[in-house]
Amino acid sequence: MEQTVYIIGHRNPDTDSVVSAAAYAAFKQALGTNCRAARAGNMNSQTEYVFERFRAPEVEYLPDVIPKAAHYVTETPAVHETVPLWDALERMERENLRALPIVDSLGVYKSMLHYRGFSRYIITHINPHQKSVFPLSIDLVAEVLRAQMITLFNAGEVRRSSIIIAASYNKYFISHLEDNDIENVLVIMGDRLDLQKYCVERKVRALILSNGYIPEPELVDLAKKNNVSVMSSPYDTSSTAMLIMYSVPAGAMGDDTVPLARLSDPIRNLRPLLAKAPSRCLPIGDDEGRVTGILFEGDLAHDPNIGIIMVDHNEMSQAVEGIEHHRILEVIDHHRLGNLSTRYPITFINKPVGATSTIIAGLYREQRLPIKKEIASILLCGILSDTLSLKSATTTETDMETAEYLAELTGLDTAELGRELQNAANRAHNRPAKEFIAGDMKEYDENGVRFSVSQVETSDPQALVARKDEILSVLEELRGGKFYFSALLVTDVTALDSLLFVSGEKGFISSLTFPRREKEIFTLKGIVSRKKQLLPLLTELLEKADR
Repeated sequence: MEQTVYIIGHRNPDTDSVVSAAAYAAFKQALGTNCRAARAGNMNSQTEYVFERFRAPEVEYLPDVIPKAAHYVTETPAVHETVPLWDALERMERENLRALPIVDSLGVYKSMLHYRGFSRYIITHINPHQKSVFPLSIDLVAEVLRAQMITLFNAGEVRRSSIIIAASYNKYFISHLEDNDIENVLVIMGDRLDLQKYCVERKVRALILSNGYIPEPELVDLAKKNNVSVMSSPYDTSSTAMLIMYSVPAGAMGDDTVPLARLSDPIRNLRPLLAKAPSRCLPIGDDEGRVTGILFEGDLAHDPNIGIIMVDHNEMSQAVEGIEHHRILEVIDHHRLGNLSTRYPITFINKPVGATSTIIAGLYREQRLPIKKEIASILLCGILSDTLSLKSATTTETDMETAEYLAELTGLDTAELGRELQNAANRAHNRPAKEFIAGDMKEYDENGVRFSVSQVETSDPQALVARKDEILSVLEELRGGKFYFSALLVTDVTALDSLLFVSGEKGFISSLTFPRREKEIFTLKGIVSRKKQLLPLLTELLEKADR
């Protein structure tokens, strides 16, 4: 299966993260590379507003990239359950397949055709010590034999039928024929006129004449009268008998004990099934059970068929779950360098600007690629969102120049758009604290100490102070035994100050040197950037803290 490349931001994505993924995917597609924009979490109210207002391309929700069947599956065409076994086996040989899924008319999985199952079926059904019967239809028999039909009745009906060869003297053959369910018997013979007539009079299911023999007109009339199908096989008697056994529907030969795995099934769950499966392979299907391919045990020795481009982050702790299993192709970011390492060279673009959207817009300009209006609009939103409408301490001349350029392209007013974005962000006040704390949360690991910092922007921080009990309770629950502390940075976009809500060990809380507004809430004058202003302060405090 062709490799899928996902362009994806960090967990709990903000507007800049989702916009960067969408805009860079459009950039790569314009250059002829097939990439898909993705997000590792739900969009916040501001991001939803941006994508709805400007009708931007949809960004796929991808909660994890834990290796799944979909990342390894080999595209293999299935066969319909009514296809003759001969055709199915011929296809397996021609395409060098060890197994072949069998499906119904809707493509839904029924069973698996594999050589071990085929051998078991033959041994079971061709037994000299018991009568052998096969599920057969007249039209499939004629198809495999390439027979000339003389008379035809109930052609598509599959019935369990015996195959008898008229090779003995009359009385022995007649005795053998009468020993069977005559209306379900297929008789193979040559030019023995007396036995031909007897079989038609006894109303056998079908009379198959070998060596291309064409019956007399009188016999044809009798066959029509008695509803007996008659055909002329171009092969000799032994070859005809052998080929008839291969005219059974493939579905009758399939092994229905082989389970269907789903595209979404984690590989760790499929390894035990693969080890037990015939031919060491499993059919793979979608949620409706439609077959999409086969997973072979040997496929797991290769890299999965997806690649990752990280935007707006470069730390594994903030990346989509399961990323360590896949090849990272590129990184485009504006944050500090984390602990990312790869076994191979990659494209790594990291610039000290206020938003990753600024970098993406710059790539369009460097390549002299026209930017579609909806892409230019969301890029402008990404810059304004991450720089607090160009007022954040992280804002650079490049951000301001790029925002001006995008505003000219789109005809948007940056001041007015900034207010609209802030109004959309303020909707967080009406949501449960658990939602907006998780909505833009980042995890950090500094000198072996793990902690989380969430951020929410507002023009009315007092509304969140009024909900302090709810917020601190959620932070304490979030911290659990996982983090040394969990914090929420509430940024006042009007005053360009922040409040810090903190849940942590008492010793750590008491060591904080920020002005205390009230218990576990601190005032941070002039601090609006989590990455550039707050994080260095917290890192310094952790170094001094007595743990």
